Amino acid sequence: MYDGNKIVAFIPARGGSKGIKRKNIHKIAGKPMIFYTITAALQSKYIDRVLVSTEDEEIALISQEIGAEVPTLRPKELAEDTTTTLEVVLHGINTFLFSQKWDSMILLQPTQPLRTSEDIDNAIEYYYQNGKKSLVSVSEVDDHPLLVRYFDGKGNMKKLLHHSSTIRRQDMDRFFRVNGAIYINQLCEINPHTSFNDNEIGFVMEKSHSVDIDDLSDLALAEYYLTVQNSK
Repeated sequence: MYDGNKIVAFIPARGGSKGIKRKNIHKIAGKPMIFYTITAALQSKYIDRVLVSTEDEEIALISQEIGAEVPTLRPKELAEDTTTTLEVVLHGINTFLFSQKWDSMILLQPTQPLRTSEDIDNAIEYYYQNGKKSLVSVSEVDDHPLLVRYFDGKGNMKKLLHHSSTIRRQDMDRFFRVNGAIYINQLCEINPHTSFNDNEIGFVMEKSHSVDIDDLSDLALAEYYLTVQNSK
């Protein structure tokens, strides 16, 4: 709870995945991937309840053993490759959050194992201190848009930004990308038209906390960071 406001953490975790088989419970540094997100949420000073939404019985059991709640398994049709996160969130709200009074929901994807409880608490503080405007976490990009090019339909190379790229890197403006680690919204404002990636204010996270596990190279990077952290 933050200043009298009740906060629920919502973690969507399906059994299937395109790249890494059963990604959400794939072991990283000896623990299932989802362990890190659930643990960070449980260690938060402000989160009142940690819920996992899954269709998978093994993921449900592992999540409960770690300490999260799994009120019910979601339908298999809400765990397809084409299922959106918003669809899963709306199902969760309508199924086991609708009858309870919550102020805000923090959406935490399990494919972000390096996000810490401190990141979560700092984001929650920033969210409330900025008038409960919807929040999305971001991290600074490695490849500056001034140096990014694309090819048009005729094979001609075009600039993404129409400015001179003859400038020192240290003089370039900073750019950020949505990193997928933290989203915070007022529960009452989430609807079928919500776009979490378009939340209003950006909360800046360290790049080393922003690894989104999509393929084996991401997995190796996260394993490295977690191994270093655990050795301290």
